[in-house]
Amino acid sequence: MPVLTQLFIHPIKSTRGLPLTQATVEPLGLENDRRWMLVRPDGSFITGRESPALVLVSAIPSEGGLRLSAPNQPELQVAVPPEGAERLNVKIWGDQCSAARAGETADRWFSQYLGESVQLVYRDSRMDRPVDPKYARPEDQVAFPDAFPLLLLSRGSVEELNRRLNRPITVEHFRPNLVVEGCEPFAEDSWKRLRVGNVELEVVKPCSRCVFTTVDPLTGTKAKDGEPLRTLAFFRRQEGKVMFGQNVLVRRPGTLRVGDPIELLG
Repeated sequence: MPVLTQLFIHPIKSTRGLPLTQATVEPLGLENDRRWMLVRPDGSFITGRESPALVLVSAIPSEGGLRLSAPNQPELQVAVPPEGAERLNVKIWGDQCSAARAGETADRWFSQYLGESVQLVYRDSRMDRPVDPKYARPEDQVAFPDAFPLLLLSRGSVEELNRRLNRPITVEHFRPNLVVEGCEPFAEDSWKRLRVGNVELEVVKPCSRCVFTTVDPLTGTKAKDGEPLRTLAFFRRQEGKVMFGQNVLVRRPGTLRVGDPIELLG
């Protein structure tokens, strides 16, 4: 039986992954995962694809907000925006939605770090961003992940990829929320419904991968040889896209713990 062996959240989209031993699962995914995002003045979203230094930012959830740290930056405490906070229309891929602004102090901190004018926004209860209806129910919502609340990946799949690479990489190159062990490589491709602890999940589609996978999570630099995306493209290409890992929806919220067995329901 497969087992859940790692849990990660990324409180701000594209920042450093935070490993957990247990996590509360909400309809939006893991609590505190990608509830914040950086945008340009026109509202367009910013990720590690074009700003790799974001992966070196540590965002730790604390009571009422986040504690931020980054190379050559002072630590900063950012509060969750209050009701009535200024809002900003933001664009993330094909979606447009209204998010709450975190405030000028956080904006200055990130603008100085990234060397461009940016703003930090928060996914509050007023934001409406439905999941793609081709894969979801009308009530399914997502915060600031690319498209789906959760990303699942098996360690066996990563090991099979590493077997083909000259330089091994880690699961953190792929920024998953759930990492499982005890199954064959790419077994997750055939999974549909799962029970993990008291949580039920629906696996809805493979995750298409991009140049962000070439960013080293420890150094914030892109691999000059294009790995691991280059190798993945040779054996994981489907309909013109490179697929690795699975996108997941929450069907019964609850609590996940490292060590929970993965029960396949269908």
